[in-house]
Amino acid sequence: MMQICDSYSQKYSLFNAMNRFIGAVNNMDQTVMVPSLLRDVPLLLEELDAAGAVCPQRDAALPPGDPGPYFSRRDMYSHYVLLKSIRNDIEWGVVQPPAGEEAARKKDKLGGGPAEEGEGEEDLEKQFHYHLSGLHSVLSKLTRKANVLTNRYKQEIGFSSWG
Repeated sequence: MMQICDSYSQKYSLFNAMNRFIGAVNNMDQTVMVPSLLRDVPLLLEELDAAGAVCPQRDAALPPGDPGPYFSRRDMYSHYVLLKSIRNDIEWGVVQPPAGEEAARKKDKLGGGPAEEGEGEEDLEKQFHYHLSGLHSVLSKLTRKANVLTNRYKQEIGFSSWG
C-alpha cells in the first residue's frame, strides 16, 4: 500500500504548486474589485525581482517597441489579465490543435523515423522530470507575482492593512 508523503515532500508537489497558484490568483481576483484601476499603474521591477518573477535575459532581449505577446504593456492590468488567463488554462485546459495538425507536428518533430521514435521514448522520464521541475518553478514565480500584485493593489487603493 502506498503511503502519503510528509508535508515537506508535498511542498514540492506539482499539484500543491498549482493549488497555491490558483489560490493566489483567486485571492487576487477577489481583492481587485475594479481591475480598470490597474491600467497604467506600473508594477515596479523591484517588486517583481523580490517575487522572483523577472527574467532579466528575456526582458533585455525584447526590443523597446515590441514587448512580446504577454507583456504588451508593463502595467499591473496586463499582469492581472495574464495571471487570470494562466489560471483558466490550468483549470479548464488549453485548446488542443485539430488531430491532423497535431499528428503532422509530431511527425515533423520526431523526423518520422522508427529509430528516432525509440530513442525519444527512452528519455521520456528525463523529459518528464525536466518539464515537471520547470513547471513547478514557473508556478511558484507566478504565485509570488499574484501575491505581489494583490498587495500592491491594496496599497494603491489605500487598504494596506487588509489581511
